[in-house]
Amino acid sequence: MQYRRATSGDWSAIERLLLECALPVAGAREHLAHFIVCEEGGEIRGCVGAEVYGNAVLLRSLAVDKPSRGRGLGVALVDRLMARLKAHDIRRVALLTTTAEAFFAKLGFASVGREKIPDGLRGSEEFKGACPDSAAAMLMAL
Repeated sequence: MQYRRATSGDWSAIERLLLECALPVAGAREHLAHFIVCEEGGEIRGCVGAEVYGNAVLLRSLAVDKPSRGRGLGVALVDRLMARLKAHDIRRVALLTTTAEAFFAKLGFASVGREKIPDGLRGSEEFKGACPDSAAAMLMAL
């Protein structure tokens, strides 16, 4: 498995993967410079992205294709993204999830009310409606 920064040429594969995983694509392409992908045999098997707003980040679009699940790719993608964020002096990482609250809790994220999410992040497409109001908000301090 090879991990690397996403390029503009990866967008169609990332979009397809997000749609297959029932994740929102609104706003993702605009933040492609902050995506990491993993690939195997020339095929993108997973991705994770970040929307950077000052020293706070919205983690988004963590997706792994069905045949590759259960191999630790999700954890590896998040670990690589977090290392990159720490190197850029990011202090807080937030996310919204409808299906993976337990997964992210194991990685150190805590469930919070949306009012605890840094103001700048609330301008994201995910907060403006790409994610439903029922999505759990989670936060981690780095």
